[in-house]
Amino acid sequence: MRMRNIWIVYRKELTEALRDTRTLITTFLVPLLIIPVLGTGFTVVMSAVIGKAKKEKPRVMIVGGTDSPELVAALQRYSKIRVVPATPDWQNQIVEKQIRAAVEIPQDFDNEITKGHAGTIKVDIYGGEIKSEFAALNLENYLKEYRDSITTERLEANHLPADLLNPFQVKRQNVAPPEKEAGAILGGIIAYTLILMCLNGAMSPGIDLTEGEKERGSMETILSSPVSRTHLVLGKFLLVLTASLITAMLLMISVGVSSTLLQKSGALNQMSEPGEPAPQFALGPKAIASVVIMAVPLAVLFSAGLITIALFAKTNKEAQSYIAPLMFLVLIPAVAAMLPGVDLTPKLAVVPLLNVSLLCKELVTGEYHWNYIVLIFASTCVYAAAALYLAVKMFQRESVLFRS
Repeated sequence: MRMRNIWIVYRKELTEALRDTRTLITTFLVPLLIIPVLGTGFTVVMSAVIGKAKKEKPRVMIVGGTDSPELVAALQRYSKIRVVPATPDWQNQIVEKQIRAAVEIPQDFDNEITKGHAGTIKVDIYGGEIKSEFAALNLENYLKEYRDSITTERLEANHLPADLLNPFQVKRQNVAPPEKEAGAILGGIIAYTLILMCLNGAMSPGIDLTEGEKERGSMETILSSPVSRTHLVLGKFLLVLTASLITAMLLMISVGVSSTLLQKSGALNQMSEPGEPAPQFALGPKAIASVVIMAVPLAVLFSAGLITIALFAKTNKEAQSYIAPLMFLVLIPAVAAMLPGVDLTPKLAVVPLLNVSLLCKELVTGEYHWNYIVLIFASTCVYAAAALYLAVKMFQRESVLFRS
């Protein structure tokens, strides 16, 4: 009988929720579009920007070098840059992006090199500006080749092999499988987005089923029904939980489909160096399913917490103001999990939200630490049960339901 009462309340609230445009948008439309529009769109734009920056022939100024014609001539022969005449305001021109870099050649550089003395060439750039950074990278690689050519000539002049100073080569090789590489790149972003989407999915129905009942004047009618208040709040809670879980599920499906299409499109090739494989963004079904399962206790925690908070509000605006600090509190652990060096430990495994966020990063990479999984799932269930218990208690208090 009790489950029947809860089911009746749940079915009634579900029917009304499906008629609410705002709930449908936040539950279905937002998670399906946020990744393709923001995530994939941002990646495609960044790939295009990086590709364009790599292909650009940057304007470079040579500062000094009037007594070093060999080096100046070598730089002018370099096909990947365009040397422009030097001016006294070359630093301002870099900052104003009129030129991308400047090469400072010390006085009498060619002569000092010929004598065997070491010199220092400075490459001045606009730090953090992508086109300036690429220009500097090209210049540094070319100057290293020029330095190596001088070294080779000296060795040959002394009848020594050119490989004397380079007895071995160093080659970078990626041995991580594609899913781990994708997880390392996307793990923190997915965990961050999942937490926000679980909260966002529960927010609209959570407010509507509590504060909304007050504002519509239907709270008294519901309370006068033969269904107990515990059954009422559990039925409402299940509807909010359903919306939160659907949002999480659709989000992960959207991530999986978008990452696969993005990988196949070849847009990521612009982000890799020539001869190197493009970064792997595609996520497997196993990673997606495991993250959704871990989102269940998280959704329970958010659903119960939002119902409790929204019960204290008399208007929608007041409910929004109460929930705003919760959004801020949720962002802190979600962002913290994205920071480098923050790894899952036994202590962090019991910190609400942060534990789930860190675990999601591990799951996306294909790492299944079952001791942490059990601990995090159990601790999050305890927090969720406490929040649900509090929601039931608040629903039974007249001072909360009808506060003036």
